[in-house]
Amino acid sequence: MWLFVFDNGPSGFVIITSSGGASRVKIVISEITDEGLDLDYEETIGTEALTLTVPARVTLRIEKVSSEVFVKGTVRANVALQCSRCLGKFSKEMEVGVSVVYHPLEELKNEEKHEIKDDELDMGFYQGDELDVQELITEQILLNVPMKPLCSESCRGLCPKCGTDLNVRSCNCGLRETDPRLEILKKLLDEGKE
Repeated sequence: MWLFVFDNGPSGFVIITSSGGASRVKIVISEITDEGLDLDYEETIGTEALTLTVPARVTLRIEKVSSEVFVKGTVRANVALQCSRCLGKFSKEMEVGVSVVYHPLEELKNEEKHEIKDDELDMGFYQGDELDVQELITEQILLNVPMKPLCSESCRGLCPKCGTDLNVRSCNCGLRETDPRLEILKKLLDEGKE
């Protein structure tokens, strides 16, 4: 493991740690000056929930007002996904806008329960004097991944009977068959036509 502290001039300090080839960027909150901090770098993210095909391009502006930390910018990433119709793997290019306000975790310690209001959805909490930028980037990308990713809008998916990828070839399963549970309705419709 190695630790690198980068003095970003009069704007503040950035800590970069590495362990096993993965690096993490952390901001020392107490060192952010009134001018703020600008970050422009590439971030490698590899978690169980998120895989990038190339490192994400991160451009952030970080400002501190009292104990609040404002983070604004963009993240550009190519995310490896699995199509929800055909189960094929594909890559999707995403540009995610970041706008989060961080508060000290100590603000919540006196509250048993805290109901999140609509205007608090872009709010986070930090503990101690460091803000882990990789956690922020991972969270923002995951929040913008589609719930049902599609390799293309015209994806035909898999045959529900034999599992053939209908984008590659067709099958002869006879999809026109009626679901046995709906046979009674078919009879009623046929009787109504007579």
